[in-house]
Amino acid sequence: MKRLIVLLGVAGVSLSALLVRWSTAPALIMALYRMAFAALLTAPAALRRREEFRGMSQRALGLSLASGFFLGLHFACYFEALHRTTIASAVVLVDTEVLFVALASVLLLRRRLGRRAWCSILLAFAGSAMVALADQTAGTGALQGDLIALAGALCVCVYTMLGAVCRETLSTTVYTYLVYLSAAGTLLAAAALRGTPLGGYGPVNLLTGLGLAVFCTLLGHSVFSWGLKYLPPAFISTAKLLEPVLSSLYGLFLFGERPGGLAVLGGGMILLGIALYSREAA
Repeated sequence: MKRLIVLLGVAGVSLSALLVRWSTAPALIMALYRMAFAALLTAPAALRRREEFRGMSQRALGLSLASGFFLGLHFACYFEALHRTTIASAVVLVDTEVLFVALASVLLLRRRLGRRAWCSILLAFAGSAMVALADQTAGTGALQGDLIALAGALCVCVYTMLGAVCRETLSTTVYTYLVYLSAAGTLLAAAALRGTPLGGYGPVNLLTGLGLAVFCTLLGHSVFSWGLKYLPPAFISTAKLLEPVLSSLYGLFLFGERPGGLAVLGGGMILLGIALYSREAA
């Protein structure tokens, strides 16, 4: 039953690309709506932990807010990539975050990786190059979307690394609330700096933002955090690899997006590399 719940969480996360494609508001605004709704929905549970807030160190608070800053940038990049390249390419390239975390662990934390882990990383990044090469033939817009998706993967890598430190002292409830609040504030500031209007996009985009917060954030990513308490991390990592598959199927049936053979091969190499690395790191 617990494994089924995690798989349903993957299905929820996979709706993200579909909802963003249906939206008509700018990517920055949709990311803001998602994080603002997520912060509002998690606020009641977080505010019941007043004692934890009072005992929080300035370091934990600062790192949590910094983590939210990079999460906000991640969603802004990811949503923008979905408007420029195919759903399959955007989702698969964003998932290379796992590999960036591995490299950061080596460079910053001085951790050692085995030969198989390095081969998995090289395989996945070779697949990324293949996806970019395939999208280059589709025009500069698609290639820019691929690069923006990789930037989003780098941002979520930093978010993950900071989160690992914060979770040593903070509960999931308090940490996620601070992260969502910080992400919303970051996106609000970015919209103000760019002069992007916050409203006027119609109720459909507000509902889309709410759907992203509920199905993709609370019933998606939060389920993964819950599942780590009861299931092996390797199962969670492997189950999350279904997201690009489901998202690509949505793109195929609803938007008629058919990835080329080279893009499919590259995407398969990325997913295989991530799967092998997750198994090696388990």
